[in-house]
Amino acid sequence: MQATIRVSYAILVSSGLSFLGIGVAPPTPDWGLMIAEGRSFVSFAPWIAGVPGAALAILLIALSVVGDGVREQVDPKLKKES
Repeated sequence: MQATIRVSYAILVSSGLSFLGIGVAPPTPDWGLMIAEGRSFVSFAPWIAGVPGAALAILLIALSVVGDGVREQVDPKLKKES
């Protein structure tokens, strides 16, 4: 559905702005900020930046799957004739 795409886009934009340093303030937890702060530790502790990045990717994929599932249930063109 369009709503899940828009929510995914909003989360991605918010995280991207935080990664660039123009999003939320540093004491506020945000995945983009966590990834940005973990960049300096990638050489010896890659999970510091990898875990928030993976969580963000899993969330966005899950929202996409949920949107597809809702569309299949709601759209009359996709319903099978029984």
